[in-house]
Amino acid sequence: MSKVILVTGAGRGLGADIASEALAAGHQVVATGRRPEEVDKTLGGPRDNLLVIQLDVTSSGDAEAAAQAAVDRFGRIDVLINNAGNLFTGYFEEISPAQMRQQFETNLFGPMNVTRAVLPIMRRQRAGHVITITSTAGLVGAEFTSAYAASKFAEEGWMESLRYDVEPYNIHTTVVEPGFFRTELLVDGSTSWPELSIDDYAPRTAARIEAMKAMNGRQPGDPAKLARALLALACQDTPLQRFVAGADAIEAAETKARELLAQAEASRELGGSLAYDDAHV
Repeated sequence: MSKVILVTGAGRGLGADIASEALAAGHQVVATGRRPEEVDKTLGGPRDNLLVIQLDVTSSGDAEAAAQAAVDRFGRIDVLINNAGNLFTGYFEEISPAQMRQQFETNLFGPMNVTRAVLPIMRRQRAGHVITITSTAGLVGAEFTSAYAASKFAEEGWMESLRYDVEPYNIHTTVVEPGFFRTELLVDGSTSWPELSIDDYAPRTAARIEAMKAMNGRQPGDPAKLARALLALACQDTPLQRFVAGADAIEAAETKARELLAQAEASRELGGSLAYDDAHV
């Protein structure tokens, strides 16, 4: 069944693949990006089932205008795919406070802005599906990614909690945790390197930057296949609440789950008997 799907960050990378696959599948697509002319060019120009809208996710005004334009054109919004994001790399001490805030503005407050604009529409419909793409970095912290992982961990907590807020209105939520996909996340404009430099970190920083640049274009995951999987997810009657995407991501999630269980068990003796003893109060 055809759905109205709003995609953020549709000008390139995974967002462009999602929009293209959705159009090919016969859905009505609201493709958004900071530069709508790039989105339009990427998707091949005007067509009846495509609306291209300017949307900087860090602007709540843009988000509200895009949501209203979608309803004006197609009458509803069935699926929101929060895809837009960027990557600030670096060891924590070398990431400037301004960079850390920028990371959260785009990766956390950005999808919050768009979701806040779309939810009233979905509540009126008593139907909808919010899909937010986080990362394996939202489950597992790693070297040189403290800003990115922090924003993605926060996104995970927000989405897990949002589920309970909107379930009574027949609105589904799904958090998507991709592994390494051959998107454009590691190209200039999507990835930012640390602004600060500390001698202790300098050799490691240089090596990490070189390794990440070398990884670009060699990631194992196919974003077109991920886009098709997301559309299949969007068409499920009862969508997955969490979609771990990619064999590498599934392995990482399984390892993290085992670590959490082991850590909980290791905490039992010291942490399991900390309640008030009311009989002696």
